[in-house]
Amino acid sequence: MERTWKYGQLELFRAEKLYTAQNYQAFLETFKKNFPSYVYFCPFRDKYVISAPLSSVEKVYVPRDCLASIIGQNRKDSLQKMTLDFVNLLSNESGIAIEDFGVHGSVALNMHSSKSDIDIVVYGAENFRKLEKTIEKLVEAKKLSYVFNNRLDAARRFKGRFSGKLFMYNAVRKPGEIHSKYGAYKFTPLAPVKFTCTVNDDSEAMFRPAIYKIEDYTPANQASNLPKEKIPILVVSMIGCYRNIARQGDKIKVAGTLERVESVCTDEVFYQVVVGTGVSEEEYIWPI
Repeated sequence: MERTWKYGQLELFRAEKLYTAQNYQAFLETFKKNFPSYVYFCPFRDKYVISAPLSSVEKVYVPRDCLASIIGQNRKDSLQKMTLDFVNLLSNESGIAIEDFGVHGSVALNMHSSKSDIDIVVYGAENFRKLEKTIEKLVEAKKLSYVFNNRLDAARRFKGRFSGKLFMYNAVRKPGEIHSKYGAYKFTPLAPVKFTCTVNDDSEAMFRPAIYKIEDYTPANQASNLPKEKIPILVVSMIGCYRNIARQGDKIKVAGTLERVESVCTDEVFYQVVVGTGVSEEEYIWPI
């Protein structure tokens, strides 16, 4: 295992947090000035967001299709061959069908070089958990190795080396795992909160956004002391580096924005905490 991190050093992962408040506001102002058609006011969140109009989308690169395209090529370069060798190894060892894998990043876009990484996805939560265990066994067998650059890498274990090449893997929902629909809920931000809690369901923690169902909400300060009806039942991370960093039964420390979530069609109301709102720099999820 490669380790270059020390526990408690916040600086080690700040570079991964591209979706910070300062960056987001700068992006938003730049787009408003230069690309106004890419700025959209969302009535369900009561805020401006950066969003490409459908009329401006010429092509969608689907990871599964990109992998199939590489498989079908008659001439493959060394990185394409290595990518296929890696996916075939994982498929054979895990029993996950090759059709449930995909590639993204520079290899998928055919923009790679000899220094590029291998970025793959697996479709479905169940397949992701199988793949986690498979990679762990392959690491034990010394066919792969983990790469940990910080504390979050160590928690996620999503990065490693195959034949000397850096790889990363993530999860994509299958159609049947998509439970949300735009416009079904209205989200109202209320206040920043800091607290500890226990994860009681990690079944959607590997996706983006990462969703952790929680219990045992314990405020870290007086401002986070909430009435019973406003205690959050979910922690939702829009920041990719907080995917899959805690499992069921784990305790986590959270700083984020408390939101009221109201169904547009029914009387359902619940509360969640969002990490990665673009409002504050101090939003995080830490495993305890």
